[in-house]
Amino acid sequence: MRLLFLGDVMGRSGRAAIADRLPRLRSEWRLDFVVVNGENATHGMGLSPDHARLFLDAGADVVTLGDHAFDQRDMLQGVEREARILRPLNYSKSAPGRGARVFEAPGGRRVLVAQVLGQVFMKRPFDDPFSAIDGTLRNARLGAAVQAAIVDMHCEATSEKMAMGHFCDGRASLVVGTHTHVPTADAQILPGGTGYLTDAGMCGDYDSVIGMDKAEPMTRFVTGMPKGRFQPASAEATLSGVFVETDDRTGLALRIAMVRQGGRLQQAAP
Repeated sequence: MRLLFLGDVMGRSGRAAIADRLPRLRSEWRLDFVVVNGENATHGMGLSPDHARLFLDAGADVVTLGDHAFDQRDMLQGVEREARILRPLNYSKSAPGRGARVFEAPGGRRVLVAQVLGQVFMKRPFDDPFSAIDGTLRNARLGAAVQAAIVDMHCEATSEKMAMGHFCDGRASLVVGTHTHVPTADAQILPGGTGYLTDAGMCGDYDSVIGMDKAEPMTRFVTGMPKGRFQPASAEATLSGVFVETDDRTGLALRIAMVRQGGRLQQAAP
């Protein structure tokens, strides 16, 4: 199976990049399944149901959220109405929506997608992500109940992301980090056969401070004082993420490649 995961979509430029480029990539790369993390797509803070539909219409099969899942209040109802939007698995049990689900792919194949939030350096305490994902992977075994499994590890610490990759090794097709908006260069297949990337980066304007217009973050770093509001940077976005090809029989990764399309980080196709 040919899988594509795209990192945190940031603001208007990120949305435009998804709408403009994903349909072509889906066709040219013969993609079977696409996941987009969209939690910063609406004004840089959260995701609206309308913008989630834009990603689904452009070719995403699933949209994941993150710690800003419900910054846009409409998503409280939107995540209940649209099964293809996932919030973190280890949110409060009373939170709307679901954090993991099995989806249909072409040819009758089944794909598990799950998202968990890390605990290190995060502002709010969340349930243990390791026990949360462990139960999910046990209930949807790779190579049996599902032909592919994608885990979005949304957190700050690279060490926690790496630990999650090894924890899921052999039980997931791909473990990919999101949240920091900075793409890492460590795409690899772990010893047990799981594709891994510490952070997918963002789909946004990289002439910025993690997707925000540079002026306000720099003012705050230099002076320690706010001068205005954060605004998403608006120049051409780079689509950042990871491509994985898997074995349909085992669900394990055969090939993995980082994706950087357009904008300042353009690179060749995988």
